[in-house]
Amino acid sequence: MIQKARKKKSMEICLNDLLYAVSYALDCVEHELIGATIYHAKRVAYLSVQTGRVLGLNEQELLNLAACAVLHDNALTEYIQSEYLNGTDVVSYKEQITLGAHCSMGEDNISQMPFYSQVKDVILYHHERADGNGPFGRITEQTPLLARLIHLADNIDVEFDLNSVSRLKYEKVCNYLTKNIGILFDEIVAKAFIGAFPLEKMQQLQGENIEPLLHNCLPVIKIKYTDKELIGLSTIFAKITDYKSRLTSKHSLEIARKAKKMGRFYGYGKEEQAKLYFAGALHDIGKLIVDTDILEKPGKLTEEEYLHVQNHAYATYQILHSIEGLEDITSWASMHHEKLDGSGYPFGKTVEELGHNERLMACLDIYQALVEARSYKNGMPHKKAMKILYKMAADGKLDERIVYDIDECFGQYTINLTAGSIQ
Repeated sequence: MIQKARKKKSMEICLNDLLYAVSYALDCVEHELIGATIYHAKRVAYLSVQTGRVLGLNEQELLNLAACAVLHDNALTEYIQSEYLNGTDVVSYKEQITLGAHCSMGEDNISQMPFYSQVKDVILYHHERADGNGPFGRITEQTPLLARLIHLADNIDVEFDLNSVSRLKYEKVCNYLTKNIGILFDEIVAKAFIGAFPLEKMQQLQGENIEPLLHNCLPVIKIKYTDKELIGLSTIFAKITDYKSRLTSKHSLEIARKAKKMGRFYGYGKEEQAKLYFAGALHDIGKLIVDTDILEKPGKLTEEEYLHVQNHAYATYQILHSIEGLEDITSWASMHHEKLDGSGYPFGKTVEELGHNERLMACLDIYQALVEARSYKNGMPHKKAMKILYKMAADGKLDERIVYDIDECFGQYTINLTAGSIQ
C-alpha cells in the first residue's frame, strides 16, 4: 500500500500527475519500437482499474494497479539496448522481444518505488498465461491478481487497438476473450472485463478521451518521498531515457550523480541534493519523443533534424511541468540548453532569467557530454573538457563561477570521470 505518512519525509509529489506524465513518455517509446498506439499505457491502466473495480479492489489497490499498469513496460528500452550490446541484430523489436527478460528488468526497476512491497511480482508476471505457458510458467493460481488484470488489458489493446472500436471489433474482442479463457486469461478476470466494458463504454477510449477517464476514476494521492525514495524513483526514469539510444546509455544517470555531488559541494541539504539528482535524471526525458534514427545518425544532422533534436528540451518541460510538486525540478531540468547570452533553447532565456541551478545543469550537461565515452569517440580528460567550458564562459555562454566550481569539484577525479564512476 502507498503510505501517506511516515517519518523523515521530503518532497510531496502528486503520484497521479507523475503517472500520467510517465505514461506519455513510455507511449512514445512503445509507439516507435513495437508499434503500440499512442495512449497505450493510459488505456492499459484504465482498462485494468475498471476491471479491478468490478472485482472489488479498494481505492488504494486501484492506484497501485494503475501505477504498475503505466509502468508495465518500463524496461523496454533497457532490454532492447542490452540485446543490441550483446550482439543481437534487432530487426523487428516486436518479434524478437523476450518477454521474461524485459519483465525481470522492469520488476527490478520498480523495486525502487516506495510502495513496492504491495506490488511485488506484478510487473514480473504481467505476461503470464492462464495455462502456464507464459515466460515463467505460472498458472492463474500462481499469478497475482494485479498482474492478471494488466496482462489482459495489455493483450487486448495490443491485439485490437482500442483507440477505435466499432461494433464488429467489439464482438471480436468478446469472442477472443471467451475463446481464450483458460488459455491466455482466467475466467474471473475475463468475465469482469466484459462486465466492465459494454460496447458504449469501450467506444469512449478513443484518443485523448482516455486522459479524463483515467483521471476521474482514481483518487488523487500526494506522496511525501524521502530523499532516498526520490533518488530511486528518478533513477527509473533515467534508465528509460538513457536506454533510448545506445550512444548515451549512462548520460542522465551520470549527470544526476554529478548534480548531487555538486549539491554536496555547495553545502546543500539532502533534500536539495536529491532534487538536483532528480533534475539530472530527468533532464533528457524529452528525448523519448525524438526518433532513434536521428539520435544515432553517424553523420552530420540536417537543419531539420537538428531542430527536431532541439525539441527534446521543450518536450522535457511539457512532460514535467504538469506534475504538482516538481516545479523547481522542471525548471532546472528543462533549461539545461539555455545560455546566459540568450542563444540557448528552448526558451532563449538570458542571464537575468536563469537561476543558479538552471546554470549548473547547463554546465554539467556540456561537461558530461565531453568527458563520457561514446561509440564514436573517447571521453575527454578533465583538463581538456574544462578548457572548452572556460572558453564558453569567457564568451558569455556559461556561468564562470560554476565552471570554476566544477573544475574544483571534479578535477581530482580525472581518471574516474571517463568511466562514469562518480557516486
